[in-house]
Amino acid sequence: MNELWTDIGPGLWPAYWVTIKLTFFSAVGSLLWGTVLAGMRVSPVPVMRFFGTWYVNIVRNTPLTLIIIFCSVGLYQNLGLALAPENENFIDNNNFWLAVLGFTLYTSTFVCETLRSGFNTVPLGQAEAARSLGLPFSKVFALIVLPQAIRSVIGPMGSVLIALTKNTTIASAIGVAEASLLMKEQIENHADQVIWIFAIIAAGFMVLTLTEGFVFGYLAKRLAVKR
Repeated sequence: MNELWTDIGPGLWPAYWVTIKLTFFSAVGSLLWGTVLAGMRVSPVPVMRFFGTWYVNIVRNTPLTLIIIFCSVGLYQNLGLALAPENENFIDNNNFWLAVLGFTLYTSTFVCETLRSGFNTVPLGQAEAARSLGLPFSKVFALIVLPQAIRSVIGPMGSVLIALTKNTTIASAIGVAEASLLMKEQIENHADQVIWIFAIIAAGFMVLTLTEGFVFGYLAKRLAVKR
């Protein structure tokens, strides 16, 4: 056990720091793109509704591993899409941002559907009153519907974030040095202590996800829309 801790201990924080960064940047991207998709899903423009529905239904039902590998093999290796400047750590940095792109494309579909369920909590009369005053759809959506919808789905958004945190383990498929890749390396070096390795890595994810659950649970109660 001492030998295992000597090997795995120094790499724990760097690995989980990569996991945290993957979660953060992917969450920001997913929130932005998911909000746009949600707006498309309820847009009065048929083409936008069609694109939003098509995108959500296809991407949400595609395995995340395929999306991550597509970003690496398809976008970078075949199409030459580079998301990081060339330097001595180019592969690591580029793979990191390709993983963020893949997580964003995938998780945004769940953000979209979560927000869309929140739209149903906003009284229809408020949107109709705003339109009767001459406000266009974009302002009704951004100023009246969206703020209330977000506050009503903070709890479910926490569940989406927790799922995203756990999904970051798939980034190891394209060589991103996050927690699950460290686990795989340690299993190769210490095959006789697999249970301890799993327990150590699982404990780290429990700390992250339980913290996220506590924060979003608090915010959901604090910022809930009073009817």
